Amino acid sequence: MNLQAVVPVSPPSSRARTLRRPGPSALYGWTSPDAIFRKACAAFAAAIVALLGLLIFELLRGSSLSLSRFGFGFLIEKVWDPVAERFGAATFAYGTVVTATIALLLAVPLGIGIAVFLVEMAPRRFGAVVGFLVELLAAIPSIVYGLWGLFVLAPVVREVVAPALGHTLGFLPIFSGTSHGVGMLTAGLILAIMVLPFIAAVSRDVLAAVPQTQREASLALGATKWETIWHVVLPYGRTGIAGAVILALGRALGETMAVTMVIGNNPQIVASLFEPGYTMSSVIANEYGEASGPLYLSALTELGLVLFLVTFVLNALARLLIWRMARVGPRERA
Repeated sequence: MNLQAVVPVSPPSSRARTLRRPGPSALYGWTSPDAIFRKACAAFAAAIVALLGLLIFELLRGSSLSLSRFGFGFLIEKVWDPVAERFGAATFAYGTVVTATIALLLAVPLGIGIAVFLVEMAPRRFGAVVGFLVELLAAIPSIVYGLWGLFVLAPVVREVVAPALGHTLGFLPIFSGTSHGVGMLTAGLILAIMVLPFIAAVSRDVLAAVPQTQREASLALGATKWETIWHVVLPYGRTGIAGAVILALGRALGETMAVTMVIGNNPQIVASLFEPGYTMSSVIANEYGEASGPLYLSALTELGLVLFLVTFVLNALARLLIWRMARVGPRERA
């Protein structure tokens, strides 16, 4: 007896048909849209790693002669004498660190203050206009800042700022001596103006993203406006603010033309901020086109390698700081 003729076979359910339906990958294999998109994104990410590796390889290859000739002493040597073929990066590293430090000391509190005013205190329309102007400052070419610093800021520093600092704080070594307008202080002021838009714009976006409920809860507990900003808004957005400072630091370390025009370009290590100095990016811009001899070119390339490594290490340390803040922040808010 044929059982199939007696026992009816139920058709497969829609769920079973759905589960057995082949997906796009099974239909198209490696040519499915999802697979193509995934592999394209992976290729773009790998291109960044490859580009970074190629950059490091070229810097190492170009500076190999200087590395083999001077070794670690290149970082602590103060003499830069192309005629005698003696090269050291200590004076340029000193000028780079000093000018970047001055820029951050001036720009960070001012930029955060601007962001707090625009987000928490300014009227909406006025804040939008001022915010647009702040972002516009970041679009100004560095050569324009350099010209303004050379013809406007340098005379002001020579005739007003330096005498005032020397009269009040002249007992400190950093404010001793006579200023001729160009010098590390002027370069630091120019850098502060240049990195200010980055800090203010990014910090404004970070503070604007703080939930309004955080402010309302603080005010409901009896806190004043100032206490709410200081104890609630700024701690909530400190990770993003740290990112803004990192972005500004990267700009300050790598800025070339504006600093070259106002720093004086004198390789020396002195305590006074009124004296001329030199930065790593400035000496590369000034001397690379005129460098004669393989050792001279290799030393300049090694300066670029040192600048790259300094920037990389600082950003890595700052990234670890942000990661730690991101882990501690939710626990404190909880």
